[in-house]
Amino acid sequence: MSSAILTVISISLSVTLIFAVERTKRAAEDGFTQSVSQVDLIVGARTGPLNLILFTIFNMGSLSNNISWESYQKFKSKPEVDWTIPYSLGDGHRGFRVVGTDENFYEHYRYRGTMKVELEQGSPALDIWDVVIGSDVQKKLRYKIGDKVIIAHGVTKTEGVQHHDDKPFHVTGIMKPTGTALDQSLYISLYGMEAMHMDWHDGAAPKSNQVTPPSQFLKETIKIDEISSFFLRTKTRLETLRLQRDINDYKSEALSAVIPGVALTELWRGLSQIEVALRFISFMVMFVGLAAMVSSLLAGLNERRREMAILRSIGAGSSKVILLMVLESFTLTLGGIIIGILIELFGFSLLSHWVESQFGLSMVGPAFTSIECIYIFGIWICGTLVGLLPALKASHLSLKDGLAVKT
Repeated sequence: MSSAILTVISISLSVTLIFAVERTKRAAEDGFTQSVSQVDLIVGARTGPLNLILFTIFNMGSLSNNISWESYQKFKSKPEVDWTIPYSLGDGHRGFRVVGTDENFYEHYRYRGTMKVELEQGSPALDIWDVVIGSDVQKKLRYKIGDKVIIAHGVTKTEGVQHHDDKPFHVTGIMKPTGTALDQSLYISLYGMEAMHMDWHDGAAPKSNQVTPPSQFLKETIKIDEISSFFLRTKTRLETLRLQRDINDYKSEALSAVIPGVALTELWRGLSQIEVALRFISFMVMFVGLAAMVSSLLAGLNERRREMAILRSIGAGSSKVILLMVLESFTLTLGGIIIGILIELFGFSLLSHWVESQFGLSMVGPAFTSIECIYIFGIWICGTLVGLLPALKASHLSLKDGLAVKT
């Protein structure tokens, strides 16, 4: 009895780990490929599609040029464009990037399909010296509403040497976790991004007598010259490809327009070794579970030799003994699968909110996919078949050896 219980526990833990790995993999892929949703095109200076995606969404790499504000306004005003979100990148704060944007970011930006950017505390950064921080920034730097933030000039991954000490920002909002690169950024207004650099000339910081006090800046007097990129959505999907071609062929400025969904999917496929590694872990876990069941059945076989001998003595043939052992492994595997599935479902229902808040992995979606159903069927079949090994051994046990009285 104890060996049977241990066998079921071993299989159930293996099944739980397999489904936990698969569900976590799905959450990671979903968070990566849907870092931005409902955006038809991402537009930036002329570059490769992956470079534009990595820089704009994941803050990796760099772009050679910015986009003029006039070009942005021209495409924004086209009748087929529904909305746009401007992005101005380049500066940083203690290893996190700073993004200049406007109210359209808070209104239209979507990730994982329909999920909207929401603030856990405070209000959006709409005034010149407002800043909203991502959840990862808040966890690491422990900022609160009203705290002062000094942005570093021209860096996004280090502490920085030159700082905009004369132009401090103040935290007005803290974003809820999204599980995307949004969590690792700070958001200011385009006016704040422009005002922060107005006293700088040719990349050099202003002298103390050339600094304009922050209180003297007004939105009406700030002229935005350029941005890094912008997101746009067309009113109908049919117009997306035509607009993409128009942007790529734009004569006044060298621009690139990328369809983000396609580029992100291709990028994830390029990182397929992650998926292969996770799936390999799943198979190894399943193998260990089945091996533990065989070991348990073989170990318990010596204790049951007398039972098998009695069955043989009352007329049970070798085939019936084999069938009995296979049926036992069939039942133990089924019990382990059911318990493992229940543990996985119950565990994720309890921990999904904590996992999302701590790691940004959203565990929404179907509990089982087609590949996981194949795993269930495969484990069941393999668990039944591995019972043949102890069954064949049991069928060849000596009748006389099983009935002999041991002293």
